[in-house]
This record gives sequence, structure tokens and C-alpha cells, in this order.
Amino acid sequence: MRLNKYISHNTTYSRREADRLIQEGHVKVNRKVVTEPFYDVQEGDKVFLKGKLIKPKGEYTVIVYNKPKGELVTKKDDRGRRTIYDSLPAKFKHFIPVGRLDFASEGLLLLTDSPKVAQALMEGDLPRVYNVKIKGEVTPQMEQAMREGLELADATAGGHEKSQIRSMQFAPFFAYRIDKNAPTYSRLKVALREGKNREIRRFFAHFGKDVVDLKRVEYGWVKLNALPTGKSRYLTKDEYKKLKAYLKEVDANHTTQNQSQIGDDRDNSDSTGAGDKERG
Repeated sequence: MRLNKYISHNTTYSRREADRLIQEGHVKVNRKVVTEPFYDVQEGDKVFLKGKLIKPKGEYTVIVYNKPKGELVTKKDDRGRRTIYDSLPAKFKHFIPVGRLDFASEGLLLLTDSPKVAQALMEGDLPRVYNVKIKGEVTPQMEQAMREGLELADATAGGHEKSQIRSMQFAPFFAYRIDKNAPTYSRLKVALREGKNREIRRFFAHFGKDVVDLKRVEYGWVKLNALPTGKSRYLTKDEYKKLKAYLKEVDANHTTQNQSQIGDDRDNSDSTGAGDKERG
């Protein structure tokens, strides 16, 4: 692909603007200045514009952030409270969070510069694993609900005071483990396959239990491990490899579903046509 086209295709600059930037010496290929707009960019070439690497569309970056308590997962807060973007390096200010962690929760938060990747991760059923500390003990009724699921007409307890969500259906927990069970407080590790609004807090609140600590430690194959609170890291090569395989599987499933839908539409069209002929 010609250099000017490569720049216009992968940035917000037009082809004409790309020509000017190249001719003025603002573009480097593999760290060498190139002033010829018709230079042919080869696979593996690294193109820099004003010192910044241009990432071809289709490539993406994902980071892991260990969110501390007391930060909101939002760009701005009308009450002036601290957000994750106050802590993240400036180069990640445009990254999209994959799901949410509420103000009082902490732990693993994925962020990406790709809306497609963010959507695939949020809408998928990858297990989310949490360390949970509650006041009081875990009862047999709570364990049964974790195993079998729960449907509540009134799930406001444990939710945010301004939340519009009233009812909620809780799927069976993907897995759970009770690490400590005592009348004073209990500790559990739970895994869910969905991320509904304050789902864990609402679940335990139904049984009269306050969640005093909630920390996400895993999201799919990505683990928090020893990442310090308030710090971020890029995915490892192995994590990227698994993510690419996951996205490939998501795309394949969407293709299959779309083909099935097209087939259903054709079947419905054929049956409607046949009916019209019979009535005629």
C-alpha cells in the first residue's frame, strides 16, 4: 500500500494532508524519514507520524488496570469524584472499559482502544472471578441460590440509590468456594458468567448480608496476580493469543447465526409464497 494511502486509511488525515506531512519530513518508516508519498509500505514496516507509531486498523491494544476503591469507571463525574482516567497514563485516556466496577469495588478492569473488542468481551460469557467478604455467615439458602439461580421482583437492595433497575434474574453461579464461614463475617470466591449492575451486592443483600469487600481477580483467562493497586499493564503474548482465538470464535458464531437467520427468512418467505399460491 502506498504511504499516503496507508496514513489516510489508518488515521484521521486525508490523502492530501498525508502528502503534505510526508513531504515536510514528519513521517518515518522503520525510523528513517521518507519524503516520497508513493513509497510502498510492506508488511512488517513500522510507520511513524510525528514520532507516534501508526497502528493499522484491525490491530488493537488491551490493558489490565487494578482499580482501587474510590474510583469511578467513567470519563467525568458531576460531583467531582476521582475516576480511573485520573490515574491512568495519558496514553490510555481514550481506552474503553470492558464493563464496570462500582465505586466501592476494586480489582481487575480491562480497557481497550477497540470498540469491537470491548463489545465482544462484555457480551461474552467469560467467567468473572471475585473475592467477596460479607457480614455474617453463608446460609444453606444462599448456597442453594448460588447453585440454582434466583429471580427477584424487587432487587433494589444492594443497588445504587439512583438505579432504575428494580427486578433482576440471577443465573446460577458458574462456581463458588467458601473460604471462611463465621457469624461475624465470611469470605468467598465466586465466578459469574455475566456482569449485571451490582449483581453480587444485590444477590447477597437479598439475604440480608452486606458486602464489605469486593475484588475482581480474573476475567476469562486474564488474572490480576501481583499487579499493584492503581497500576496497569499490557496483556502478555499468551493472553493476546487467547484473546485472538476467542475473537475468532465470536466472529465464527456470528457468521453461523447470520447464515441461520438468512435461512429462516428464506424458509418463511417460501412458505408465505406457497400459501399465497394455494389461496390464489
